[in-house]
Amino acid sequence: MPRKVEDIRIDDHPSLDVLVRRMEAAGGFSAKEVAAGVDLLARILGDRKMTRFLSFPADIVATGTRGVLATLLREGYVDVVITTCGTLDHDLARAFRPYYHGAWDLDDADLHRRHLYRLGNLVIPEANYGAIVERKMRGILQQLWADGTRKLSTQALAHAIGGAIPARARSSILRAAYERNVPVIVPGITDGAVGSQLWLFWQDHRELTLDLFADEQALSDLVFEAKRTGAVMLGGGISKHHTIWWNQFRDGLDAALYITTAVEWDGSLSGARTREAISWGKVKPSARHTTVEGDVTVLLPLMVGAALERIRK
Repeated sequence: MPRKVEDIRIDDHPSLDVLVRRMEAAGGFSAKEVAAGVDLLARILGDRKMTRFLSFPADIVATGTRGVLATLLREGYVDVVITTCGTLDHDLARAFRPYYHGAWDLDDADLHRRHLYRLGNLVIPEANYGAIVERKMRGILQQLWADGTRKLSTQALAHAIGGAIPARARSSILRAAYERNVPVIVPGITDGAVGSQLWLFWQDHRELTLDLFADEQALSDLVFEAKRTGAVMLGGGISKHHTIWWNQFRDGLDAALYITTAVEWDGSLSGARTREAISWGKVKPSARHTTVEGDVTVLLPLMVGAALERIRK
C-alpha cells in the first residue's frame, strides 16, 4: 500500500526537527529531499567515530551562513575543512570589518567609482576587504618569518590566521578551527587575496616556499587512519572534488551529503550528484548518500538546526 501524503502543520509552532519530519511526511518535491538530507546530516555529525569532512566555497562565508559553519566547528562536529582561498579572505576581513546588505540590481559602474564591491546582493567596501586583508596578512607573515618559518602548508597558514583573529570573533571559521585544532586545507591557495599577499611577501623573502605536499600528506593520514569517513559538501568546485578525490583511496566515502544549485546535464563536477561519484570509487556503493538541490544560505541553517536538535535529544 503506498504511503499517504500528509499535510504540513505549522499552527502548533513546531521545532525545526519536527517541521523537517513533517516535510518528509508531506512527500512532495524538494521538501522530502531536504528531510532526507537532515536525516543523513544528523547521522554524519552525530557519529563521533567517523572522520567528518566539511567542504565549501568562499562566497557563503561573506554571508551570515558563516555563523552556521563556525558553530559546527566550534561544537566539535567537523574533523577537517577543505575550502578555497576566498574563505581565508572573507573570514579574516569580517573578523575586523563589516560587510553590508546590497541588491542584485545595483549599478556596478557606480559601485566601482565609489570603491564598493558587489558580491551577489551584498556590498563590501574596498577598505573592508583588500586593505584589511593586506594589513593583517603582512603582520601574520612577518611574524611567521621572524619565528623561523621558511616552508608553509596551507593548513599551517590557516592555523596562523585563526590564531591572529581575536577570540571574541565567535563567528570566525578560522578562529573556531584554531581553537579546536581542526585542519583547514586550501588546495587553490593562490586564488584569492591571501594568496596574493603570499606572493607579494615572497618577492622580498624568496626562501619562503609553499608546502602543498604537507597538506596532501595530512589528508592521506586522515583518510587512511579513519574508521569511516563522511562528508558534508556545500557547492562544488575544487573543495568538493578534493574531498571525494582523497576518499577514493579508501574505496570511497561511507556517507555523503551534497547541497548544490548546479545542474547535472552540463557534465560539471559541481553538478554531479553523489551517485555519479560511486562509479569513480569516491563514494562507496553501500554508502548513505543524498544530493539536495537548493541554495546553501537557505537550506543549511534549517538543516543544521534540525540535525543538532535531533542529536542533542
